[in-house]
Amino acid sequence: MDDWSVTRRSLLAGTAATTLLQAGSGAAAVAKRGRGLKAPAIAFANHEIAAAAKATKTPEPQVSYQLDSKLGAEGYRISGAPSTALRITAGDVAGAMYAGLDVAEAIRLGTLALIADDKVHEPFVQKRGLKFNIPLDLRTPSYSDGSTSARANIPEVWTRSFWATFLDEMARDRYNVLTLWSLHPFPSMVKVPEFPDVALDDVWRSRKPLGPEPFEIRGLNAVPPEYLADHEIVKTITIEQKIAFWRDVMQLAQDRGVAVYVFTWNVFTYGVGGKYGIDDSITNPQTIAYMRASVRELVTTYPLLAGIGITAGENLPSGNAKITQEQWLWQAYGEGVRDALKKQPGRRVEMIHRFHETEGGEIERNWNGYPGYPETFTFSYKYSIAHMYSAVNPPFIAEALPYISERQKTWLTVRNDDIYSFRWGDPDFAREYILNMPPRDKLVGFYMGPDGYCWGRDFLDKATAGQDLGEARPLVMQKQWYSFNMWGRLAFDPTLPNAHFEAMLRARFPTVDANTLFAASSTSSKIIPQASRCFWKPIDLTWLPEACAYTQERGVRGTRFYTVVDFMNGAPMPGTDILSIRRWRYRLLNAQAVDGTTPLDCAAALTGLADTTDQLVDRIEARSRPAAGSELASTLGDYRALAHLGRYYAGKISGACDLALVDASGRPDQRASAVAHLTAALDSWKRYAAVRNGQYLPNFYNRIGWVDLEQLTASAARDIDIAQSWVPGTLTFDPNAPESPWDKIIQKPVSRGMPAARGPLALPL
Repeated sequence: MDDWSVTRRSLLAGTAATTLLQAGSGAAAVAKRGRGLKAPAIAFANHEIAAAAKATKTPEPQVSYQLDSKLGAEGYRISGAPSTALRITAGDVAGAMYAGLDVAEAIRLGTLALIADDKVHEPFVQKRGLKFNIPLDLRTPSYSDGSTSARANIPEVWTRSFWATFLDEMARDRYNVLTLWSLHPFPSMVKVPEFPDVALDDVWRSRKPLGPEPFEIRGLNAVPPEYLADHEIVKTITIEQKIAFWRDVMQLAQDRGVAVYVFTWNVFTYGVGGKYGIDDSITNPQTIAYMRASVRELVTTYPLLAGIGITAGENLPSGNAKITQEQWLWQAYGEGVRDALKKQPGRRVEMIHRFHETEGGEIERNWNGYPGYPETFTFSYKYSIAHMYSAVNPPFIAEALPYISERQKTWLTVRNDDIYSFRWGDPDFAREYILNMPPRDKLVGFYMGPDGYCWGRDFLDKATAGQDLGEARPLVMQKQWYSFNMWGRLAFDPTLPNAHFEAMLRARFPTVDANTLFAASSTSSKIIPQASRCFWKPIDLTWLPEACAYTQERGVRGTRFYTVVDFMNGAPMPGTDILSIRRWRYRLLNAQAVDGTTPLDCAAALTGLADTTDQLVDRIEARSRPAAGSELASTLGDYRALAHLGRYYAGKISGACDLALVDASGRPDQRASAVAHLTAALDSWKRYAAVRNGQYLPNFYNRIGWVDLEQLTASAARDIDIAQSWVPGTLTFDPNAPESPWDKIIQKPVSRGMPAARGPLALPL
């Protein structure tokens, strides 16, 4: 185990906590004092304190604030007597806000008497962010715009109330970074003097729902002509008003301690419409000139923009004899930022370069002239590829670690293309995941979010389908409040104990035994990670565990269902000790040691998790009898659905194991066992689909296609036919062949102390 891993686990255990978190007396250099410290963030914290006191009918404590830069960014401590006066000392305004939010939370949870412990709190992960693929306009799409959720949210992201609520929730959960992702946002956000006709007035949306088949998976057909031709204007607004709107949003973000970054994929020119001879060609000098000017205007137009994220793909080809990917990116983005900073000298604009379809040495050769390099230039890496809900210690970053150093740190893209519908909450998983991230001397932070679903307002809920709720429609963050809070709070402080989250559930659902509810949440939340570790596919379009679904990367696209044959031929998540079904069979039949975790172990674990979840939910429902349609009823419905899904995967894995043995032996009893397991799996699927579709609408997901679980029941039933008609001797396996392209990469020794790297980074992403 690495030294930094030991240190983090010591922190969690509390052995190092006293030294790290205690503050010496008399250290504060008081800058400002008093309840009236002038900052919107402090006003927000005070409002939260007052609201908590009113909601709980308890006296509002007197709180004063003072700033002491020695505590560092976002650091704080709370002292004094809760019954008389609390004193907050913070390293900056954001830290003071977080301390005030701690006080408000303590009031709600009934723990105010414990709040003034004089302990110094400081962020464990410095930058804690959300990844938001923003549906700006039909004409300027993001990667998620080919989805039901994104289409519904186009009008929402142009309202101030949406962002005010969103950013308030971010602050409560201790997120301090918002990344907005778009294939080509510039026509919807800036005016470019050299190309005045590119800027777009108004906001467009297609009249008809998108789909039912996913569009081209690399963003090349994100705006099909038939949808452009049949559009509606959902907001009448000039480009000047759009600029004023986004300036206001960024001010709202700053007022909640949130830094805003804009990310792009390249090279796309959506919204331009071929004007001025601009196209997607990497060798078109007019396109480079336009992109450079657009980047310049993005920076100069938005003084509060913290930085830009770039991608050497999806439409930026390699191997061009005239210009490389990195040369193009430098000429468009690097020079664009340099042009802007000539007008705004001294400003810091961070550049985040994604590790994606590019080469490490080529990056450094082209970007070492970036303003403020290397402090302002960082990398970004898909930490769990697209599936954060799999293993707590994803191994993939082993390939990138040689490129990461104190000199050039990395961000982690933490992709959640696992769970769209359901509430999740397992603090043990989240805590270990965070503790296993690279150490602080190599890590800037992370941003978390999906590509296949839009984290805007929640339009999945069946009970409110078609209703114009306006601002009353909850955000996805508000529906899934427990998981969002858990990830943000544990990233700030992984020593928060499980008792803290149990107390949050108690405050939210006072009529329920919180210990039982906490256990039901934690247990059901282990089901999808367990399934994905056993049957692994890396990217979102190849695995949606909610639906056992995928779409083809090449050829005819459409929603497809993984069969029992796919499970027999599948591989586990790299870096785990899980055996594939074929390797398990090979060792079993060749009298070799069956060490590690077998697929039958995975099936047994899934069954156990499902059974325990059902028992806990039964206990809660028997005692509390939640009202139909209530938040508690929906929450328990989510847990129940996940239990059915766990049994489905358990039955499918067990049936696949039996069928693999039938392939070798032809034995009727093994075939009968396979059919029995798959029949039980089908029953579980039907129950799962009924619960999930009873609460939520079928949806079109841009990276998978149309997903209706009840329609997929026929696909689940075909597994039984496959087992009944299976011809022995069909399954092949080479025990010496790698089962994953990652096998050699993650086993290769890596020194975490290497300097900035040279050479190619060829990752199978």
